[in-house]
Amino acid sequence: MAYLRSILRSGKNAVPAVLRREFHRTLPAAVQVTVRDAIKQAMDEELERDERVFLLGEEVALFEGAYKVSRGLWKKYGDKRIIDTPITEIGFTGIAVGAAMAGLRPVVEYMSFNFSMQSVDHIINSAAKTYYMSGGLQPVSIVFRGPNGAAPGVAAQHSQCFAAWYGHVPGLKVVSPWSAEDAKGLLKSAIRDDNPVVFLENEIMYSVPFEMSEESQSKDFLIPIGKAKIERKGNHVTLVSHSHVVSRCMDAAAVLAKEGIECEVINLRTIRPMDMEAIETSVMKTKHLITVEGGWPQSGVGGEILARIMEGPGFSYLNAPAVRVTGVDIPMPYSKHLEDNTLPQIKDIVFTVKKIFECL
Repeated sequence: MAYLRSILRSGKNAVPAVLRREFHRTLPAAVQVTVRDAIKQAMDEELERDERVFLLGEEVALFEGAYKVSRGLWKKYGDKRIIDTPITEIGFTGIAVGAAMAGLRPVVEYMSFNFSMQSVDHIINSAAKTYYMSGGLQPVSIVFRGPNGAAPGVAAQHSQCFAAWYGHVPGLKVVSPWSAEDAKGLLKSAIRDDNPVVFLENEIMYSVPFEMSEESQSKDFLIPIGKAKIERKGNHVTLVSHSHVVSRCMDAAAVLAKEGIECEVINLRTIRPMDMEAIETSVMKTKHLITVEGGWPQSGVGGEILARIMEGPGFSYLNAPAVRVTGVDIPMPYSKHLEDNTLPQIKDIVFTVKKIFECL
């Protein structure tokens, strides 16, 4: 586990075979880009495009980021654009929100989104509400980004998923990318947005390579915030997920396909605003819905999706109750064995899908 974490932090492209999923690539191979490098590309292009953009956070400059996401940016743009801060999230977040109100476009990096709790007053009471309370006269163009959710061996205080937390707040846009293309296109859109955006990355995904299209290599490539993506088409059941858990949905779908069950996998990409139209359209086709997430069950992203399906036109198309697969409702254990049993695994998704059809 220590080896895995050292690889993830090192910025090296060599990753254990378990992280190199075959569905990330096809032959002949296109351009392979890790999620880490896609995020760096997005920041580099936006720093170059707009002099109002700057990055600040702990170790983002000289050390090139705790996870090497800002590698090379300090040497290219200097101290005024890439700013190392003390370990004071409440301080540098407040400075960044003030800078956004003054017309700049800060990108705030947290070593972990668990540390964003230190600055939650600035994020919610200052950033999220000002645009609305000013009647649209005072935009707050700021991005809060960093690793979110569980990572190997970091236990309870470093493993929480904040998608549901921040997705609950009007005034915030909340993005949770999976692939390298997601990360680049959505981060560029987030930096250009006049609203505050919470950008939830994942430590496990940083070193995972994905194919990126020729289009996505363009400096003008953007993915609109609020649009989900169908990663795998299917006719029998809809799986909706976000962030690294999309990988497990894709693997589960491959297992189930061998047994004649075709899953449609939806990569949510944005938590707020949520693309319910894409989910409802899929449910109308498959007649079954399962949400999968690494967060806790109570008041989670999956619970929100199920509630909206119950209240909307998709409900009358369901042939079975919609179901959630989530993390277990406990603080994250440190033990590897207990950790694995706390988070959704491929076998849990496969079991849930089969259980739905056995009940029919």
